Amino acid sequence: MMKQFEITLSPYRRGYHLITSEIQRQLPELPKVGLVHLLIKHTSAALSLNENADPSVRYDFESFMNKLVPENDPVFTHVLEGSDDMPAHLKSSLLGASLTIPVTNGRLNLGTWQGIYLCEFRNHGGSRKIVVTIMGE
Repeated sequence: MMKQFEITLSPYRRGYHLITSEIQRQLPELPKVGLVHLLIKHTSAALSLNENADPSVRYDFESFMNKLVPENDPVFTHVLEGSDDMPAHLKSSLLGASLTIPVTNGRLNLGTWQGIYLCEFRNHGGSRKIVVTIMGE
C-alpha cells in the first residue's frame, strides 16, 4: 500500500513549533506496519524530531541556531529578500527538509518524549506545505 498527499500548515511565527498533533489529525488510517515520510517543500524551514515536553527546548533551539547562523553576517551575498533569508536557508540545510517515521500497529512509532517540529526560520514565512508519503502493509 502506498499513499501520497499534501498537508498545508497555517503560517507560524518564527521559531520551533510542535506540530505532531496537527500532522496526526490529517493522516488517514495508517497501515499495521510501515513508514510515514514527511517532506517540507520549502528552503527556509525544516522538520525535526525532538523533545516534546519542556518548552525551554524550543527557546534553546532558537537561541543556539541564531548564534550558529547569525543574521546580517557580512559574508552573505544572498540578501535581497531580507536579513533572515540566507540564515534561514542555512538552518534549513543543517536540520533537514524531511523525516521518516516508522508505523507500528497503525500508529506513528515515536519515542515517549519525541515530537515533530516545524522549524520556521523566516520572520514572515507564510503557510508551509508538507508532502506525506505512507508506505506499508
